[in-house]
Amino acid sequence: MLHPGRMGAAVGREAKRGGARVLWCEAGRSPATRDRALAAGLEPVADLASAIEASEIIISVCPPAAAEDVAAHVADLGYSGLYLEANAISPEKACRIAERLEWSGAQVLDGGIIGPPPTQEERARLYLSGADEGVAKVVKVFSGTCLEPVSVGRRLGAASALKMAFASFQKASRALAAVAHALAEDYGVAGELRAEAQRMPGDILADVGYLPSVAARAWRWAPEMREVARTLRSCGLPGDLALAAAVVLERWQGDKDRFDLPLPEVFAHLHQAG
Repeated sequence: MLHPGRMGAAVGREAKRGGARVLWCEAGRSPATRDRALAAGLEPVADLASAIEASEIIISVCPPAAAEDVAAHVADLGYSGLYLEANAISPEKACRIAERLEWSGAQVLDGGIIGPPPTQEERARLYLSGADEGVAKVVKVFSGTCLEPVSVGRRLGAASALKMAFASFQKASRALAAVAHALAEDYGVAGELRAEAQRMPGDILADVGYLPSVAARAWRWAPEMREVARTLRSCGLPGDLALAAAVVLERWQGDKDRFDLPLPEVFAHLHQAG
């Protein structure tokens, strides 16, 4: 493990539960990180060079902004084992990291973790993409643990794309919820908003069958979202997400009232230039 935070320590603990010897690089880490790693039963090594020398598999779990720097340091030290890039990064960045490490002799897998830091009470999934041999090694490490390994094929970047697809909804929807509640509080209608929220379906991401109706009504919804943005700005709240939603909806401006639009066309029209 490289520089484990809360998620990294939990991933390391599950690898240890699966029978692996798990090291972590303690150089430059905070006392809180050290405490988490020790509580998870991970063995500290003094520096990155020591970790590389002793490791058959390296799992990088760090803040997304640091992923490329971490990989570059590993590549510069000549690592030639299996490197699992398991950070929340774009497929393009994952492929850049793979190219850099493969040039130095390493084998690279793309990974994406979905779910909370895994425990007996809360499970998570580790999605993997890349060469079958490397995927099999990681699956062996985590089989039977609270971090379920799932292969999504050989295409490097597929696991990261899944993570980005999930996060695009999960994180943005929570930000939107915060803005919506802040606006309702400003006007004294927070209770009514929560009551309406209780009536909403809870499977919005899971149910793709309703998306043609979204495209069919987008001609009305896009202007409404611009009104939402104006309302938010008038209260000193950010209207950017509402404006972004309007831009997305405008991709379907030619699909007015096409409630029978096939789902592949719904997605294809989103790919068109605006």
